[in-house]
Amino acid sequence: MEQDYYLELSERPVLFEKATSVNSVFFDEANKQVFAVRSGGATGVVVKGPEDRSPISFRMEDKGEVKCIKFSLGNRILAVQRAQRRVDFINLIQDYSQLEYSQECKTRNAHIMGFCWTSSTEIVFITDQGIEFYQVLPEKRTLKLLKSQSITVNWYMYCPESSVILVSTANHCNVLQPFYFKGGTVSKMTKFEIEFPVSTAKTIKISERDIAMATIYGQLYVLYLRHHAKSSSSAGAEVVLYHLPRDGSPKKMHILKLNRTGKFALNVVDNLVVVHHQDTESSFIYDILLRGESDGTVMIHHPVLPPRSIHPFNIPMAGPSVVAGPVPAPCKLYSSSWIVFQPDIIISASEGYLWYLRIKLQPVVNLLADKGRLMDFLLQRKDCKAVILSVCSQMLTEQDRASLPVIATVFDKLNSEYKKYLDAEQSYTMAMESGPGRSNAILKRPVRGQAVIDQSDMYTHVLSVFTDLKEPPHKFIIAVLMEYIRSLNQFQIPVQHYLYELVIKTLVQHNLFYMLHQFLQYHVLSDSKPLACLLLSLENVYPPAHQLSLDMLKRLSTANDEIIEVLLSKHQVLAALRFLRGIGGHDVASARKFLDAARQANDDALFYTVFRFFEQRNQRLRGNPTFTPGEHCEEHVTSFKELFGDQALLGAPIV
Repeated sequence: MEQDYYLELSERPVLFEKATSVNSVFFDEANKQVFAVRSGGATGVVVKGPEDRSPISFRMEDKGEVKCIKFSLGNRILAVQRAQRRVDFINLIQDYSQLEYSQECKTRNAHIMGFCWTSSTEIVFITDQGIEFYQVLPEKRTLKLLKSQSITVNWYMYCPESSVILVSTANHCNVLQPFYFKGGTVSKMTKFEIEFPVSTAKTIKISERDIAMATIYGQLYVLYLRHHAKSSSSAGAEVVLYHLPRDGSPKKMHILKLNRTGKFALNVVDNLVVVHHQDTESSFIYDILLRGESDGTVMIHHPVLPPRSIHPFNIPMAGPSVVAGPVPAPCKLYSSSWIVFQPDIIISASEGYLWYLRIKLQPVVNLLADKGRLMDFLLQRKDCKAVILSVCSQMLTEQDRASLPVIATVFDKLNSEYKKYLDAEQSYTMAMESGPGRSNAILKRPVRGQAVIDQSDMYTHVLSVFTDLKEPPHKFIIAVLMEYIRSLNQFQIPVQHYLYELVIKTLVQHNLFYMLHQFLQYHVLSDSKPLACLLLSLENVYPPAHQLSLDMLKRLSTANDEIIEVLLSKHQVLAALRFLRGIGGHDVASARKFLDAARQANDDALFYTVFRFFEQRNQRLRGNPTFTPGEHCEEHVTSFKELFGDQALLGAPIV
């Protein structure tokens, strides 16, 4: 089924001239570039890399068969190996005459097995007798030896993402020595030994085809594909992961059970280990961050999902392999001509295609029934936000409705990631506010990944849509909203007022006023000015909401002006004056505001009382009952005289 394919090849592959007797194809793992070298370069070299880079074309003199060809980082210097002991260099940017200069390996009788650029001007020769680390000086057309290391080399592997070269030594190729390159220096990391079963120790040699190096969740691992031994009772092959720390000893950490035998290839996509099985033309994925089974020393993992084929790929009409006929030809998946490179590259040299392997998350939703495990899986993926929000919406609908404990588990997993980000952001802000320091120089602002699903995301895409649905029972709706608020509180994340408003509106919509009263009475809904204003607007449908609002504003203690405005808007002028006197604000209050409200109430007795209250205040503060011109009360003084005459004596206010 279409939705079952959770792996796909990139829609726009890198196209290159396929390998033939006159065209040699090479891949540079550092720059992710494919070189098509025709006739030793005499009739042209075409270099193609990732989609966003333009192809590079040039010619070079045919000086024999090209064994290896790579650009330095930045594509400024070309290195070509044609002989066993020498590498030639061409400055393509600075030297348009393309004059070559060469470097022979220093070790006598050694043969160069290959080379790796570790920067724009630093290169490592790997020979059968060790490694030689050089600095290239393009202006002088020469190389300077920085460091050499003698070691018997069976084969080697380079991980450009971590700048680590892994060298295989010993008779059975099972002792691996890593070297780390940075800024003109090379560090010898701790070597380690790949373990063999006792029964096969004398007959087996580790091939570089069974080893991969990749960064998974920020840590460097060596992946060893241990094949099923015919004499073994084991269920099949497995992938053993050794963690390579920069400092310290490598350690066997994980075992991925394949439960089958045959030909395998490994990729790492979005921190997932993808194992391709040629015999069944299927792939399966492993997530070492998901809970596995421990045997006391290592974690044992099984595939996260059922095995599936990569999504079928049709070769388009335009391209290096044009097929006659109106319909694009389907590409042969899991072909024996496929070559896999880390972390996520598949090359078909015979067809002239380079693909990036991609993970599709939407099909995973239907293949992983356990919502908690599904969420653990999705939260670690790069492009997870839209899928996570769709899962949250889906589990609230009638067709796929989850139980409240499951919903609670999902909310807690989301808010755990949300809280980590908020804490990191707060730590960064506090560090910046504390002023510049040595620790601040290396402090980076936390990156907000797609796994951070905040309250706004949940409100907009899930909860507000959910409350508008007709089919869920209102008790379930309220329970879901309160579960999300509980989860936020559990992680000490301040709840935004619009979530409380959603709860109140839902309660009112279903006439659950008794529940609303309880939520407010027991402070299940936290006090806020927006919430108090919402309660005020509900007075017509639920009269006690007015007093609940005032009580909330009083508890806030920072909403005195709002309380007075609310009381005045309800023509409760005496109550407003009592409140004002209670907080000691009556000496500076605007007399005109209260007199305006009293006149609007059309209550002469009320107007009289308020007028006398401020006359008495004036007498106490200034020794004179009259209003000053700055108080703009002339209109009210005139009205008072018209209603009650020009009375000289002050009456006692009834406040």
